[in-house]
Amino acid sequence: MQLGLRSVWRQRFITALIILISIAAIGWLQYPQLQKLQAKSQTASVEELRQDIAAEKVRLAFLQKMPTFGFDNLMGDWVFLNFLQYFGDQPARQKTDYTLSPEFFEVVLKRDPYFMRAYTFLSTSSSIYAGLPDRSIDLMKRSLESLKPNVPPNSYTVWRQLGVDQLLFQGDAAAARNSFLKAAEWAAQSSEPDSQTVAQISQQTADFLATNPNSKTAQVAAWVMVLSNAPDDRTRQTAVQRIEALGGKLVKQPDGSFSVRSPAKD
Repeated sequence: MQLGLRSVWRQRFITALIILISIAAIGWLQYPQLQKLQAKSQTASVEELRQDIAAEKVRLAFLQKMPTFGFDNLMGDWVFLNFLQYFGDQPARQKTDYTLSPEFFEVVLKRDPYFMRAYTFLSTSSSIYAGLPDRSIDLMKRSLESLKPNVPPNSYTVWRQLGVDQLLFQGDAAAARNSFLKAAEWAAQSSEPDSQTVAQISQQTADFLATNPNSKTAQVAAWVMVLSNAPDDRTRQTAVQRIEALGGKLVKQPDGSFSVRSPAKD
């Protein structure tokens, strides 16, 4: 029994050591590249930046197929950090575009479909910034095949994000309604504290779309979700502008938060 415990602890120690060495190696390899990119993007020509993007695309395609020996989550986290570096490099993105965004999430979500926060960045970067909602939607659909109603507990948020993209960026009210219905169904089974409220809101959005596929109320509700999860100021400004253009109104509350008044006419 004692030898068995020693064997288990030895295996755990070796695994932890491998993870630490991998993280250290990744950090050591990435730091010079980060410095190089930050300096280069200020003065690099568009052609040079596009060559870098082409090379990054090849690297990401390789990482999709590369064996991870059980460290899928580590690979997903590393590529997500690479994405944040890409997404946050404003000088480079202003000279080029954001069209490489979904390529990062091809790797991230393949390696870790339970990474819930990644779906928000996927939608924002691919649908809003890159103008590629079809890629964003396809990735979410594929990842949903790995999720279950309560695994992870907040998996319903992916159905809601899918419904938002289908409604706002594809204009497919029928598909969006089905996604919000699934979100309501999964949220009702979730153990998350606010899941029952989310189930109710998702059902209401689906009901709006059932009676009126062009429902402004449903679109405002979708933009409110974008606003509440926005990772940057540009996305927040876009959401506010779209809410107001649809006839919604942001109302400041005494505690400093905001509520949204629905359009007078749906």
